[in-house]
Amino acid sequence: MAMAYAMDLSPPTFFSSLTPSSSYPLRRLSSLPISTFHRHSNRKLHILCQATAGTQPQSQSSNLSDANSKLAARSGQDRLLKVPISKVRNFSIIAHIDHGKSTLADKLLQVTGTVQNRDMKEQFLDNMDLERERGITIKLQAARMRYVYEDTPYCLNLIDTPGHVDFSYEVSRSLAACEGALLVVDASQGVEAQTLANVYLALENNLEIIPVVNKIDLPGAEPEQVLREIEEVIGLDCSKAILCSAKEGIGITEILNAIVERIPPPPETADKPFRALIFDSYYDPYRGVIVYFRVIDGKVKKGDRILFMASGKDYFADEIGVLSPNQIQVDELYAGEVGYISASIRSVADARVGDTITNFSRKAESSLPGYEEATPMVFCGLFPVDADQFPDLRDALEKLQLNDAALKFEPETSSAMGFGFRCGFLGLLHMEIVQERLEREYNLNLITTAPSVVYKVHTVNGDTTMCSNPSLLPQPGLRKSVEEPYVKIELLTPKDYIGALMELAQDRRGEFKEMKYIAENRASLLYELPLAEMVGDFFDQLKSRTKGYASMEYSVIGYRESDLIKLDILINAELVEPLSTIVHRDKAYSVGRALTQKLKELIPRQMFKVPIQACIGSKVIASEALSAIRKDVLAKCYGGDISRKKKLLKKQAAGKKRMKAIGRVDVPQEAFMAVLKLEKEVL
Repeated sequence: MAMAYAMDLSPPTFFSSLTPSSSYPLRRLSSLPISTFHRHSNRKLHILCQATAGTQPQSQSSNLSDANSKLAARSGQDRLLKVPISKVRNFSIIAHIDHGKSTLADKLLQVTGTVQNRDMKEQFLDNMDLERERGITIKLQAARMRYVYEDTPYCLNLIDTPGHVDFSYEVSRSLAACEGALLVVDASQGVEAQTLANVYLALENNLEIIPVVNKIDLPGAEPEQVLREIEEVIGLDCSKAILCSAKEGIGITEILNAIVERIPPPPETADKPFRALIFDSYYDPYRGVIVYFRVIDGKVKKGDRILFMASGKDYFADEIGVLSPNQIQVDELYAGEVGYISASIRSVADARVGDTITNFSRKAESSLPGYEEATPMVFCGLFPVDADQFPDLRDALEKLQLNDAALKFEPETSSAMGFGFRCGFLGLLHMEIVQERLEREYNLNLITTAPSVVYKVHTVNGDTTMCSNPSLLPQPGLRKSVEEPYVKIELLTPKDYIGALMELAQDRRGEFKEMKYIAENRASLLYELPLAEMVGDFFDQLKSRTKGYASMEYSVIGYRESDLIKLDILINAELVEPLSTIVHRDKAYSVGRALTQKLKELIPRQMFKVPIQACIGSKVIASEALSAIRKDVLAKCYGGDISRKKKLLKKQAAGKKRMKAIGRVDVPQEAFMAVLKLEKEVL
């Protein structure tokens, strides 16, 4: 649809009313003599711009885009000007991974002139190299834009969100800071698992949702079918859905207009005591913790003494400002606005996501709802390959924790790998990111043990302990019961792969709950299964069995009692603690058999026979033996009586027996690495 814009070049304002009248055609503007401008300097000069995609000749289209960018650039420079609260719009973009969320955010920043063309780059709001390489958003960002609609300037605050299920709490706090959300769905992929999860979060926060079908320029795009899916699966009215291509710039203006028309403004609560919701924070080495927040009630000024209600810490606001998307200082922020605050805060733990900020002298009566402490769900051991790097690893983890309050770690010692740390993470992606950042940013070579979960152990004397490490599990005689965390998992898949996914879920001790067809050829499977079964290679298996078409979303639903046991590995009758695992009794034999067979291949042969055993308590359930390296003591016997040969063999056996009693088997580092890799696959 063609949209007409007009520019007013007379100071101090730049925009004029949208008018079809044009003094001069746009493409001839540069050729006009200077006297023409002098002649019309006493009145407004209007320029008509056509914001269509793919309908003009290339030369005309390029001229239009140049003019549009100049218009937007001038508009973007005025984005710090105050507007009434009724002209503020706070919105978020929610989507499944790789559905074009960051590309759409880039295009909105570009079209509104918030970022100049010369500064523009792909995934502008994704600051980390890791985010750009993987094409995912890990650390959320915010940006303030100015958009003129029907001759009225509006302030649009975009709060970007991470797309992965590990960061669903951060997503929920970002959505709580908004009044509306753009639901972006890929026109070729359709509704996927994380799309549903994020929509439900948005609906819980009573947000106005605008459906946007992206990537309509792709050859395999089926926008009509996707719109039907959104209506049938989610239940949203798609009569006003917007078809767009963020990459090509199609439909961007319609999206901006819809944000202004359909998303409600924040309530006018500037006269109430100051309350603000923290939706993100990060550590700056020079200024301390920088807090991103949305003002819910009241107002805050530079120099105010502020209080964080959950942590109970108070600070002076040395600097406040807006994110546009770079930090720009202002003197005051009112209810409904989004900004940042710097107050020489030393730890991210003092300003956690979801906390409420209030004025120290005029405190709010209650904090904002929804705050939760970050709870690690997945644990693993991190050990430096070189023992000399242990202090460096500790320093690196402490620095990362300044930025990431969800990261927990404590020292751990292993007989096989020396000194290291037991670390807790929100999920598998969080674990992967932390490990990669440690290796990349701090030049550390690390060994990672198989990921495990936190078990709840009830002892016979009535105590309950949380156990994240097999070595901390009480003896069988002291245990009354063991509980493990369960998750509700939703799998969205084409109908051809339903059988393969059902088989995968059943193998992982999943309990089937529901199956429904969300479209003619797409189904949703609902299972409940132990988190321990999912932290291995479940996602890899899901993708490989469905050729990459299936997607998943999960949420922790609590603890359930299970028949769990500790599986120990004995090498030459000595317990090897790093190889111990907690497994379900039904899987103990298969895991024990796989581990003993792998160790037999990896441990070098000794001068004596080495038994490798998998045990539950004192009961051996799987065993392999490494045969001894033997000298041929009968080589010098060319004949003679058999008793002579028996005597030599008996003497050799006695020596082997004595050697076995005093000998030790050193398991090489490579063997541990291979077994840890195997554990990740088997468990």
